[in-house]
Amino acid sequence: MSSQAQRSADSTSRRAALTLALCLPSDVLLYLLLPMQSQAFGITLAQAGVLLAANRLVRIFGYRHVLNFYARHGDRLTCMIAAGAAALCAVGNSLLSGFAALLGLRLVWGLCFAALNLSTQVLATAEPAGAARRAGRSRALVALGPMLALPFGGWLTVWAGPRPIFMLLAGCCLVGVWMARGLPSAGHALQNSGVRRFRWPDSVALWSFIEGVALDGLFIFGLSIQAQKSMGGDAVLIAGGLMALRYVSELLLSPLGGQAAQRFGATSMLLLFSFLSALALSAFGSHWVIVGAAAVLVLRALQLPLVTTLVAERNPGAMRVSALASNAVWRDIGAGLGPLLAGLLLPVASAPLVFGLAGAAIAVSALFCWRARPTVV
Repeated sequence: MSSQAQRSADSTSRRAALTLALCLPSDVLLYLLLPMQSQAFGITLAQAGVLLAANRLVRIFGYRHVLNFYARHGDRLTCMIAAGAAALCAVGNSLLSGFAALLGLRLVWGLCFAALNLSTQVLATAEPAGAARRAGRSRALVALGPMLALPFGGWLTVWAGPRPIFMLLAGCCLVGVWMARGLPSAGHALQNSGVRRFRWPDSVALWSFIEGVALDGLFIFGLSIQAQKSMGGDAVLIAGGLMALRYVSELLLSPLGGQAAQRFGATSMLLLFSFLSALALSAFGSHWVIVGAAAVLVLRALQLPLVTTLVAERNPGAMRVSALASNAVWRDIGAGLGPLLAGLLLPVASAPLVFGLAGAAIAVSALFCWRARPTVV
């Protein structure tokens, strides 16, 4: 593998990640503002929950169409369209009110994210040499946008209300359109997969599903509840800072996870981090809330580049792009199911039991990944 090919892969992966980083804050700020400022958007708190889940729901059913368009037209056109549509969604979030209008915007954004996220994963793994390292750096760059936007958005909301920030974020999305112009224009080959759109989850997709339920669903929901109990007057500022910590950990630690996978193997690191996540979730559900939460955020960031690397390793050639899209769908299903389970279980069951079982499920699914690893001969 020539160093020129690796440099080219590094460059395109970095550009795709920055495109997503510029567009993602227009979505992330809604997770901060819709629950706390639902009246300003003309919706109820229950409708805010539906809106925050809608973008995942549309990805579950729309990923196949996004995948086919992406494979046919390539990264440049797909990401430019997605970033442009994200800018329109941001403008709509600033100007429009009511459940129906905001629901349409959330559905459009869900497809935009599907395209941008798929491009970052495919380009990070385009060259097998250095794929884990690029995946880690890609996750860190993507986290940079939300990390900066959340505290700033919370501060601006205190002084100007929740709507003006989205006009500024629309400008960031337009910069993302310019960034996407430098991406490759060539399409991608897809494996002929027969009649079925996506297979039942393999061991890696099953882990992604459970990780989505436990860490992107139950944990984030539980963290919000704990934060709401301890917040003072500037609730938006405090919540924005807490959410930003998630992306700070991704920025700083995801490259380390990629380097560890490069050196010790992605499967080994996934097994180790999953068992540590199980312990951290158990601590979070008991009396060690702060320590457990910090540990979960650290381990989540370390795990992010591992799954992309594993999927690429186990699905070489034309299977890779479809496998990455399928894995993303299963993660979205889990992340959409997680908040629903949290809303049902946490009011009636003890937190140690809920988070302990979630951690155990992550550990068991990691064991399945370990046992299903390809045999080296």
